Amino acid sequence: MDSIESALAAEAGGAGRLELCDNLAEGGTTPSAGIIAVCREQVGIPLFVLIRARGGDFVYSNLEVEAMCRDIIMCRELEVDGVVIGALRSDGRVDLETTARFVETARPMAVTFHRAFDGCRDASRGLEELIELGVDRVLTSGQAATALEGAVALAALVRQAAGRIIVLAGGGVSEKNVAALIGATGVSEVHARGVSVKTDQMQFHNPLVSMIRAVPPEGSRMVTDANRIRRLVELIGKASVSPQR
Repeated sequence: MDSIESALAAEAGGAGRLELCDNLAEGGTTPSAGIIAVCREQVGIPLFVLIRARGGDFVYSNLEVEAMCRDIIMCRELEVDGVVIGALRSDGRVDLETTARFVETARPMAVTFHRAFDGCRDASRGLEELIELGVDRVLTSGQAATALEGAVALAALVRQAAGRIIVLAGGGVSEKNVAALIGATGVSEVHARGVSVKTDQMQFHNPLVSMIRAVPPEGSRMVTDANRIRRLVELIGKASVSPQR
């Protein structure tokens, strides 16, 4: 869920748990403290919050890990039920050190490892590593485009897990395929958005202005370039010089 409205609707529809996030266009990032606090006040079902400092890949710097740990602490203070985390190494392995730090910081909240898992080079090995780290559940499509397409792999993960970790099936799950998905995989939990398009409330739109920006390709992200900023500042300085008389 990426809004208070969606969180309330999910609960009204009978959802058993919420995952709250922001910026779904880039795969989700951590929502604001205000959104988390209001959702915590308004919903009675378990509330999990995505902990992700930015879009793009799942290889994080030390500063990004520090920021995410502070977000985890914030969630704990807001009495959230669980957090959703994930970190990989550049070679496609689970980042054990970072994941362990996230898990330790999160307790006693529950911990889900998100679909970064689907980027693992070896899903079977990754699952065992998450179990060893004490992660409670793993969200996965079976390393396929959708959970239904990854049903064979999901079933294998469920068998391997053997109750030691919950395999949460996600990726294109809807009311149209959920029964088939459960039957084919044996998963006990599914992750779905269940969205419909809602027209916005603005009665006036400036046709010359758009606030939507293109999302970079999978595996890449937009970052500020110090050289471009330096050049921009130089040009501003030159343009601001008073003309000679």
